[in-house]
Amino acid sequence: MHRSIRTVLLFVMISSFPFGELSAQFKDFVTRSGDKLMEGDRQFRFISFNIPNLHYLEDYLPFDGTNPWRLPDEFEIRDALTAIKQLGGKVARMYVLSVRRQDDAPGIIRHVEGPGEFNEDAFRALDNVVRIANEVGIRLIIPFVDNWKWWGGPAEYAAFRGKEKDAFWTDPELIADMKQTIRFLINRKNTFTGITYKDDKAIMAWETGNELEPPFSWTREIAAYVKSLDANHLLIEGIHAKELSQDAMEDPNIDILSTHHYGDASVSLQHIVSNQSFARGKKPYVIGEYGIIPTQDIRAITDTIIHQGLAGGMLWSLRYRNREGGFYHHHEYNNVAAYRWPGFPNGEFYDERMVLSIIREKAYEIDGVTLPRLPLPERPKLLTISDVSSISWQGAVGARSYIVERREKDSTAWKIIAEDVDESRFQYRPSFCDESAEFGKTHFYRIKARNESGASDYSDVVGPVEVMTKKLIDEMESFDKVFQKDGELSLLTYQDIRKAKEDRSRLTGKEGSYVVYKIAGIARAVRVDAFRVKDGSSVQVGIAGNPSSFSELKLHATTFSMVKNDYGFFDAVTFTSEQLPRDGEYVKILLNDGVQVSRIEITFTSKENRQAE
Repeated sequence: MHRSIRTVLLFVMISSFPFGELSAQFKDFVTRSGDKLMEGDRQFRFISFNIPNLHYLEDYLPFDGTNPWRLPDEFEIRDALTAIKQLGGKVARMYVLSVRRQDDAPGIIRHVEGPGEFNEDAFRALDNVVRIANEVGIRLIIPFVDNWKWWGGPAEYAAFRGKEKDAFWTDPELIADMKQTIRFLINRKNTFTGITYKDDKAIMAWETGNELEPPFSWTREIAAYVKSLDANHLLIEGIHAKELSQDAMEDPNIDILSTHHYGDASVSLQHIVSNQSFARGKKPYVIGEYGIIPTQDIRAITDTIIHQGLAGGMLWSLRYRNREGGFYHHHEYNNVAAYRWPGFPNGEFYDERMVLSIIREKAYEIDGVTLPRLPLPERPKLLTISDVSSISWQGAVGARSYIVERREKDSTAWKIIAEDVDESRFQYRPSFCDESAEFGKTHFYRIKARNESGASDYSDVVGPVEVMTKKLIDEMESFDKVFQKDGELSLLTYQDIRKAKEDRSRLTGKEGSYVVYKIAGIARAVRVDAFRVKDGSSVQVGIAGNPSSFSELKLHATTFSMVKNDYGFFDAVTFTSEQLPRDGEYVKILLNDGVQVSRIEITFTSKENRQAE
């Protein structure tokens, strides 16, 4: 055959298949055989994580943010699923489809806007999750609806029709509305791959919901409806219970039994062993959620999942990298936060690195596979640099730290200016400040990621960045940058952490407490970011040429209030002043009672530059 004809025919053949199918790693749907999950002719077992924010973010919490909800982009989704892959996981359980709440502020995106009304942007984000799951090789569990208020659920479906929450389980109109959502999801054609969800092998199973409390009549009807639409995928009963039911065991449309376990590990272990005895030989049993307990208890439950022959278990929960640098963060109860792969020093208070190490070890152990070496990090992406004090990057999966290098405009020589930089260190802030940058010079930057297996390739080079001003930045981790202090001052780490937008390092003090900074130049502007714990609480800022006599600066306050929410976020207030005298080398921050200082930023220039102005 002529080469050109072969080329045309090959192009036509490739074009006739959706892109996602060409890149998919799955040959088979996950199926059920008795009490086992199967992938082809092999048993399918897993130890993995819940990633609640995989398709929809509730933790977008920059200091000046007012809406915590947004949709993930490709970088974030790929980071999350590749983290699961490196952890040895095969499955990621996401959270539910969000539902419009009556008190939602304008601009908040929800999947379900009303009966039979769906937000296309939200579902395109889910399309992207399914596409990337195929490419990375991670199966998905997708629950339909939540029992709780956080993302909307039965109460919101009922409110659409002017009815009470409990009617959701029995009212024919509300059940029909729920079926509309299920039908839309199962029959949806992925906008990236052209494959309908019911035909997509990356989806391991649907789940009736998250921790639902329905009468079994509702579950029976919904399960039968799901199976009438989709003969390919398994269905999990998603109820709020620690014990399995005879009803679910006998229902032919429910394939997988699941329970969630928190609190006293000894009680959880008793339930798990008893449940597995009940399910053995009949249906697969998985632990859909467990965690927020001491490390030794996490190990005990994971070992029990493996040794009792359960199909799998998923720890709660994993958060991924932010497209703007660093990670998304989510603090749970019991002074535990969501895990960030591969674990970082500021996660020591909940033993983050050890827990992740255990889960990775057990993810391979459940298959009888030797634990492999952690892969080298991929090349990170350095983001645009506005000034030398605000350097951030999109990090690499599995990277524990970063090396930052700099060169001058007319030089080819690169200099390491920082090693072991921790991208998780500051929450929703720039990752790095170049304190050694030199006034009057122009710099270029590059970075590389590393872990115990070695270093990545270098990032792209970003610059030129001209150094006209620099910043003294204090993230309130310690008093190391403080020249002088007085009063009853306290550094906060875990206190009020959710209300303070996940900020793990804040300063508070009694009325009249203060800190003083000595600037390596002349101050040009001052910015204090603080949380108001009490109405009207604020700070005062003074400036001086020597530390014995301060002049108070006039401050402008800008308040950032979160949309109505369930977490009770504090108001975030930025206090700024740019009308500074020409000889200010010392800056004093005076605290009022009821304020928590998040960050102090003092912009300064050299004495020579200031004199020349």
